[in-house]
Parts: sequence; structure tokens; C-alpha cells
Amino acid sequence: MEPRIDYLGTDLGPKFAKYLVSAGRVVADSPLPATTRELVNIRASQLNGCGGCLDMHTKEAARAGESQVRLNLVAAWRETTVFTEAERAALEITEQGCRLADSSGVSDEVWANAAKHFDDEQLLALVAQIALINAFNRLNVLVRQPGGDYRPGQFA
Repeated sequence: MEPRIDYLGTDLGPKFAKYLVSAGRVVADSPLPATTRELVNIRASQLNGCGGCLDMHTKEAARAGESQVRLNLVAAWRETTVFTEAERAALEITEQGCRLADSSGVSDEVWANAAKHFDDEQLLALVAQIALINAFNRLNVLVRQPGGDYRPGQFA
């Protein structure tokens, strides 16, 4: 698969990406655990079919010490025993936050479950991370940015 456009090779692309990355730094500086952020990034990228983001976030999670077992099981998190209750709540709200057109949004039950595990700062950071990865996913899917060539730390 070839990308439709090299958006980082345009005048607008790097400027736009800079603001998305800056938003990501705000969330990274929040009290939301880094492991949870990467699980959210991976699950959203699976749901949205974003090979570029999936490539990046699985490699970054592995570099940060995430186990291969957990990385392999993100897509089937409901049928596993390797995720904490808080991580499961984050994965569930991620799924509903990615599939807004399939339902009436995030259900009150899913929100309440996430709120049991995360304080307001963490919960807002979780929502912001879901929104951010969805923006990156859509950008990369629209331009057909392929995965496979990412090197951990490449955009550090």
C-alpha cells in the first residue's frame, strides 16, 4: 500500500501534526498511566484500521516494557485475564468512543464504570487520549499511511 500523500512533506502537514503532538504531550503529562494510554491507542487503532498508528503504538508499548502476551491480546481483552479492571474499563470506553455512529455514544454504564477506576483528571485525560488517537487514526487512514516501518522513538 502506498500513501496517497506524504502529509509531512507539505507545508500544512508538519504544522498540523505539531499541534496534535502537543496535545498528546498534555495527556502524557497527566496522571493517566502510560500503560493505559498505550492500550487505548492500540485498541482504537485496531478498531479504526490504522496500520500506521498500530505499528507505532505496539512498538512503543513493547519498548516501554509491555509484555508480548498483553499486546497480542488487546483485541480480545474481554476474553482474557491479563488486564486490570481499570484497563478493562478504559478499553471499553475506548471502543464506545470510537464507534459513535454505531450507538448513542458512550453509555452511562460504561462511563460510570470508568469513573469508578479513574478520578476526574484521569478520566478527562482518558477521553482526551481517545479523541486524540481517533484524530491521528483518521488522518492516517484517509491518506493511507501504511504501517510496518516505524522505529521506536522515531518522532521523539
